[in-house]
Amino acid sequence: MRTILLRILGRPHWPTVALTYAVGLSGGLIAKALHLPLPMLLGSLLAVGAAAVAGLRPLGHLPQAPQSIRMAFVPIIGVAIGSAARPGLLAEAVGWMPSLAVLCLFIPIVHQIGYRLIASTGRVDRLTAFYGAAPGGLVETVQMGEEAGADMQMLAMLQFLRLILTIVAVPLGFSIMEGHAVGSAAGAAVAGSPAGLPDLAIMAACAVIGLMIGLRLKLPAGHVLGPILLSVLAHVMGWTNAAPPGWLVASAQVVIGTALGVRFAGMPVRRILDALQLALLNGCVTLGGAVAVGFLLAPWIGEPVRAVILAFAPGGLVEMGLIALSLKMSILYVTAHHLMRIILAVSFARFFAPRG
Repeated sequence: MRTILLRILGRPHWPTVALTYAVGLSGGLIAKALHLPLPMLLGSLLAVGAAAVAGLRPLGHLPQAPQSIRMAFVPIIGVAIGSAARPGLLAEAVGWMPSLAVLCLFIPIVHQIGYRLIASTGRVDRLTAFYGAAPGGLVETVQMGEEAGADMQMLAMLQFLRLILTIVAVPLGFSIMEGHAVGSAAGAAVAGSPAGLPDLAIMAACAVIGLMIGLRLKLPAGHVLGPILLSVLAHVMGWTNAAPPGWLVASAQVVIGTALGVRFAGMPVRRILDALQLALLNGCVTLGGAVAVGFLLAPWIGEPVRAVILAFAPGGLVEMGLIALSLKMSILYVTAHHLMRIILAVSFARFFAPRG
């Protein structure tokens, strides 16, 4: 995947990288001033994405945001997600089993429907349609598609757009449902007691050691799952009750949103529009299915409808976790489902891919 991104984005030009993040920060601040939901993430994503699609080259280079910088900030979100854990978590998690069982049926069903809809348009080959419709595991499905001989540029765009459309649609949809912008002014308020130096040291250790463990053990989404697990352990054991400072979480949102926005750099506008139409078609299936499951399942499991919708929506684990943080609801429930979604989506794609 790193090779693919380098092929698309090229080597970093650091003055351009700094300017790109400045555009992302400006977009986040404008979105915050406009009271948009999850402003620092969505604002930076939309601002940088628009600059990338427009082909702006203020310093002679397209917008750039190295994935290594994103990797350094993602553990902050993992620690913030884990900070929602409290003693009694395991007993609470038992009640999630019916919902996780429904997810095991939901993922292959929406994948198959999305695949057949995309393939029926005749705009892409069957392999690209299959891997492009996978509702999770962006890196893994793009790698599998490359090995199988899919159209790499279209496949990457379909997966990027699946993620981005979900990130944009879910908070906007919740805002429409509520009649006002959802989330805090900073975009993600993290509950917890004020952090002292010992708390900051514990959380920093969870972030760094968790990242190392997650990558070393090759856990699914290990760069965020490792910090989540160590943060959960620290909070359940009572070593700390604090959460990362709000300004740090907001900074991580800008970095993550900017990294998503630059993925459109250098891509032909015509192909982006084609991919967008196919991704919208697939999104109607996945997001529509998530909404249906949310309303049907919520009364049976004791979770809010919004939490169930968020748990089944096919966004990224990090990004959906951020939205859950912003809404202050069922953070670990949502995170557990997105971890399972990634595992299911990748497994289904690996074992049931069409031939040729």
